[in-house]
Amino acid sequence: MNENEQKQQGLQIELTPEKAQGEYANFAIITHSSSEFIVDFARMLPGLPKAQVRSRVILAPEHAKRLLGALQENIMRYERQFGSIKMPEQQQAPRTIAPFGPGKGEA
Repeated sequence: MNENEQKQQGLQIELTPEKAQGEYANFAIITHSSSEFIVDFARMLPGLPKAQVRSRVILAPEHAKRLLGALQENIMRYERQFGSIKMPEQQQAPRTIAPFGPGKGEA
């Protein structure tokens, strides 16, 4: 659901000042079962031995698919406005969001 559809339906979202600050994450680990997707957002910093999980989001499969669609739509909008997002060349590795290459994620 895009922002305009949310406004039309009168969806109101509360965002506390604490949550509005956000959490920086540069690594994500996605796992799933038959009934849910679990996305752990972590912060991986050079020189530190472990990535620290900063947030965990648990989604029903239907919501995970909606999130995928919303991300695809927003990436297309971003690239139309700002140009193509350049991806560094990556070796065949596990599909994670990891800027420092493949590594062992622990949660």
